[in-house]
Amino acid sequence: MSDKRPGRPAFTAARSNVLGAPIPSSEITPRALYLSRREFIGGAIASLALGLPPSSHAEALAFRKGPFATDEPLTPKKDVTTYNNFYEFGTDKSDPASYAGKLRTSPWSVAIDGLVAKPSTLALDDILKLAPLEERIYRLRCVEGWSMVIPWIGLPLSALLGRVEPLGSAKFVSFETLVRPSEMPGQRGFFQPLEWPYREGLRLDEAMHPLTILAVGLYGETLPNQNGAPLRLVVPWKYGFKSIKSIVRISFVERQPPTSWNMQNAREYGFYSNVNPTVDHPRWSQATERRIGEGGLFAPRRPTLAFNGYGEQVASLYAGMDLKTDF
Repeated sequence: MSDKRPGRPAFTAARSNVLGAPIPSSEITPRALYLSRREFIGGAIASLALGLPPSSHAEALAFRKGPFATDEPLTPKKDVTTYNNFYEFGTDKSDPASYAGKLRTSPWSVAIDGLVAKPSTLALDDILKLAPLEERIYRLRCVEGWSMVIPWIGLPLSALLGRVEPLGSAKFVSFETLVRPSEMPGQRGFFQPLEWPYREGLRLDEAMHPLTILAVGLYGETLPNQNGAPLRLVVPWKYGFKSIKSIVRISFVERQPPTSWNMQNAREYGFYSNVNPTVDHPRWSQATERRIGEGGLFAPRRPTLAFNGYGEQVASLYAGMDLKTDF
């Protein structure tokens, strides 16, 4: 695998020149009340004290409109929260919504280690203080050939990574998901689809890119468990499995880290996994996609966009690379 690392491109965060005109606020689910981030954490802790799953109901989030949007219609919230891949809860699309309610997401902390000057373990409350929460309306493209448009709430991953001061030898960032079989039924049983914990990774310049965020909510509310509560990665120019859910560990490393689907089948799932209509999955074409919420299985398919439509912002990260070899 190539380790060419071009410098970070110049980047202008202009909402109007990324994906078109912003979606009017009237098209987003309206909220009459926005709770502070501390109130969100306090509510989760109170639920825990009462013996209730802290994510059994959504809490409104305080956020500002971010610089990135699209004029495409949003995917219905019901579809976003019931049509998911989260193998820790099962392999069917409906399994996460059916079984994730028992997952306790408070208290929650993330260990950050490896090649950094200031290794840390940060509570979710501390992470939420690193930068104002923003709404980022991104396309999500699954490697299986379907897509969504989701209004995420989150903060730039760079705000967290910069805090621990990566060393010059750090070239990649690896991520790990929670392992808790007592609450994640997909992690139980003799036959497992993947090796746990679920692992993902990015090159350091990908992780620090302004488009890459840590999401803590969607549709103005805290993340449902099935969508990766309380903290997940969103990398909109890559296939969805790169956006790892329920993160508990982030490590800075010198060499390309192992990732779950690449370990499971390197022929089908490359490390980079940038959305690319010219590189087919060995078992299906990636030239087109099915937009969830647009007429079901028989709706007309739409052309897949290179880098999921974010090429203007990220293509320079891969200058000189053969994206059919380093797929």
